[in-house]
Amino acid sequence: MKISLAKAALLEGLQQVQNVVTTRTTLPILSNVLLETSNGHLRMTTTDMELFIQGMVEAEIERPGATTLPARRLLNIIREIPPGLVSLDVDSKNFAAIRCGSAYFRIYGLPREDFPALPDFSDAISYSLAQKLLRDGLRKTSYAISTDENRYVLQGVLFSLKDNKLTLVATDGRRLALAEVELEFPQSAERDFIVPAKAVTELQRILTDEGDVQISVSANQISFQLGDSLITSKLIDGNYPNYRQVIPPDGKERIELDREPLLEAVHRVALLTSEKSRSVKLVFGRNSLEIQANTPEVGEAKEELPIKYAGSEISVAFDPDFLMAPLRALPNDQIFLHLTDGLSPGVIKVNAPFLYVLMPMRMH
Repeated sequence: MKISLAKAALLEGLQQVQNVVTTRTTLPILSNVLLETSNGHLRMTTTDMELFIQGMVEAEIERPGATTLPARRLLNIIREIPPGLVSLDVDSKNFAAIRCGSAYFRIYGLPREDFPALPDFSDAISYSLAQKLLRDGLRKTSYAISTDENRYVLQGVLFSLKDNKLTLVATDGRRLALAEVELEFPQSAERDFIVPAKAVTELQRILTDEGDVQISVSANQISFQLGDSLITSKLIDGNYPNYRQVIPPDGKERIELDREPLLEAVHRVALLTSEKSRSVKLVFGRNSLEIQANTPEVGEAKEELPIKYAGSEISVAFDPDFLMAPLRALPNDQIFLHLTDGLSPGVIKVNAPFLYVLMPMRMH
């Protein structure tokens, strides 16, 4: 294989696929990136056996072929060489000579035959939607994925396809984020599946606001095709809990709040919380919201925001990180906080198909 291509293109391609590569593996091939020539392009693939990531960059092909090279080492070399045209020349023993300007490197690779094959999606069901919609939906939900290893089915985002809607749900048991996207598909294609957090993270890295994403789902695998990029992942095996059960009916009070000032005030007041005592109290009074933190051995903070509110006084405590997460992810200027009392879950809504359920904390 002999090719030449711009350093910037090669670097961008390698950065796109390198996150899945692990150096701590008993299979040396999993530390490598598969490089293949294809119609004026260099295709790059990496995997950890759970997840495959593939990208393509334009290249001038002098001699077609394929090899695998140590991904991190190759990335470090390409990152450090001067800008310009990179020449990559691989012989039949997978020795790769890399030249750029006066720089020269020779690294050892492994045969492409050792590299795991991509999963087969010939019997898959496919859906297509705008990348922007999926990107927006994952941004609004993925922060609520559980990191608890004992709750395996919660370590991903539920994709629920029913009634010409894609519903995305993430929860860790203490909060739940849900977003919906209109999507047409036949009734025979209705199904639920759970996409692991790692795949969601990589997908969010690659999704843009342009073009469509093609989603293909087989019995236990999923693939996302976005232009020249491809991500495939194993699905999480198991049944997602009935999330509809934890969504409370609309609260007694529906309070309109300015998202940005609320986020900034909670962030400031949370500076005087501690790991042990991680809560801020929201006190709603007539046309005012006071945000408080009172932490033994640390100190106290208070900030008041003018709001439109004429209901009865309500005090409720939340984990500030959990309260700020949706405020950071939402584009809306206004949010609506639905509250019943200080002991019931709060629900954040906006003028879009989204909701966020947040469990209150015990107030001292």
